Amino acid sequence: MKKLVLLLMLIFAPAVFSAQLSQYSAGKVLQAQKLQQEDKLVEAIALLKGMDISRAYDRAFINRVLGVYYWQAEQPAQSIRHLTQSVESGLLEDEQARSTQRMLADILLSQAKYKAALTYYYPLTKAIPATEKADELWLRIAQAHYQIEAWQAVLTALKSYEMFHKKDEIQPLSMKLGAQLQQNQLTAALPTLNRLIVLEPQKTLWWRQMAGIQMQLSRHQQALETLALAQRQGVELSQQDIKTLGQLYAQQGIPEKAARIFALLESSETDKELLVSQARYWQMAKEWDKAITFWRKAVKHDAQYRWQLAQLLLQEGHYQLALSELNQMHQKGREADIELAKVRAYYKLQQFEQALVHAKKADHVESTTTSRSWIKYLNQLREMKS
Repeated sequence: MKKLVLLLMLIFAPAVFSAQLSQYSAGKVLQAQKLQQEDKLVEAIALLKGMDISRAYDRAFINRVLGVYYWQAEQPAQSIRHLTQSVESGLLEDEQARSTQRMLADILLSQAKYKAALTYYYPLTKAIPATEKADELWLRIAQAHYQIEAWQAVLTALKSYEMFHKKDEIQPLSMKLGAQLQQNQLTAALPTLNRLIVLEPQKTLWWRQMAGIQMQLSRHQQALETLALAQRQGVELSQQDIKTLGQLYAQQGIPEKAARIFALLESSETDKELLVSQARYWQMAKEWDKAITFWRKAVKHDAQYRWQLAQLLLQEGHYQLALSELNQMHQKGREADIELAKVRAYYKLQQFEQALVHAKKADHVESTTTSRSWIKYLNQLREMKS
């Protein structure tokens, strides 16, 4: 608020004294100003408070001066009281009235009295002189509405602000974004985020919010492009951001890229869920050796993934290795499947007797068309060899 104090000191220079002010009051104000300039605020305030004032205009003017001095003396409540009396008197001249009302509104805003500040700000917008910065006035109004969570009023005030202020700034754009999100105006929030990213291209929050909104709008390809661009530009993405990027690659049918992105995560080699995801992505990408490697790592954390590993080993012709995994499996409800998988492995290893043994075991657990077909076929092979 240093800027405000300097403004108030300029406003009360002797040259701007009104001709309506009595000689007695003008003299006292000059004495008070001298004391104030000597850093004797307490004495200046006491001098003005002790005045015997009969004229209403003089009282309004003195209240105005006291409002400034009390603010400088860090007594905001007294400052507000005297400035309010000055404004509400309705006796100040046009320029004095406007500057005093603006002072009062600004101080109320600084003291978190937002609704009160707005009652004084809005009348000032009806006719803004060329000498005053209209954008600053509307920005203060937007700030007050933001603090009381009047989101639509924030957007309306910022629309007026942008009519006078063409250059993008972080603070108003941040308020605009916040209000848009609170109003669930997701589509409208995207251009606002674009403008914020231009101003602060390394701020992760803007990129994250952009991608998050795009996903909420089911624009997953755009969300992927947003996070991928952020990564390429060296934006510091969180672990969750990187994970989301990997998931988006997988969702968009690019599993190899998804796996490579997941490998960037700090716990990619230790977290069970991340290991499983990488195994699945490599498998989707038909990178069988990499998928086998990650299924092995997942099995070390949880034996339930041994089935996926065994299946892939069978697929890739690693029959002995597949059997090694299958022999360690004891999953309830999957006994028949395990036995049939062993049948396939022994058959490929041309160990037909062993294959027949496990085919019968599978049929004993659960008789199916597959188990019966294997038994029939393997028995035929035995007869042909005998």
